[in-house]
Amino acid sequence: QVQLVESGGGLVQAGRSLRLSCAASRNIFNIDIMGWYRQAPGKQRELVAYITSGAFTYYTDVVKGRFTISRDNAKNTVYLQMNSLKPEDTADYYCKADAPAYGGSFWGRGTQVTVSS
Repeated sequence: QVQLVESGGGLVQAGRSLRLSCAASRNIFNIDIMGWYRQAPGKQRELVAYITSGAFTYYTDVVKGRFTISRDNAKNTVYLQMNSLKPEDTADYYCKADAPAYGGSFWGRGTQVTVSS
């Protein structure tokens, strides 16, 4: 199994930045895909971005150019740098690891991001 712990959320004004961190309990070099998802109140959880073990990245359209996902294998941590935040970015943000080498897919408990206008 893999335990994931998110951090870095908080309350910020629109236009400001936050960096989320997702610390894994296992070596992320062996994790195929690490992704960030978010769930706003009353809405379904949606994919925000992911990064593969080969450092390929994907972003959903609404965050392209504003968010950057990265991974530090030495620290077993994945980051989500969020710039130019908008009120519609307000949500609980979750980290997910797709890790067949460790037995499946795993979720963190989330970190809350609130963007005020």
